[in-house]
Amino acid sequence: MSFAENLKQLPGISHLAALNLLDAGGAVVATIENRPGQAGSLAVYNHLIQLYGAITPEAAHKGLALYAEHVEDARANPGKHLNIDRLFGVVERGETLTVKQVFAL
Repeated sequence: MSFAENLKQLPGISHLAALNLLDAGGAVVATIENRPGQAGSLAVYNHLIQLYGAITPEAAHKGLALYAEHVEDARANPGKHLNIDRLFGVVERGETLTVKQVFAL
């Protein structure tokens, strides 16, 4: 399935303003906001934390599958798809990112 088709299968994100991704020390390393250009990634990462509780290497592999056709473009163009690049890094480093939800008002 394509990324657009995968997104249709994921839970809604209207209750979220953002997700903060935290490293092992609890520092925020990234924020994914509920806005155009990031909402698809917010849906993917939200789904991953619902399934895995954190962004683990296993969760990252699942996330890369959900990004579908965008993964090849991300591999060919590092820095173009930061949220995909982050999943590559989680897998490569074997790290885990915890997530703090920021709820919409």
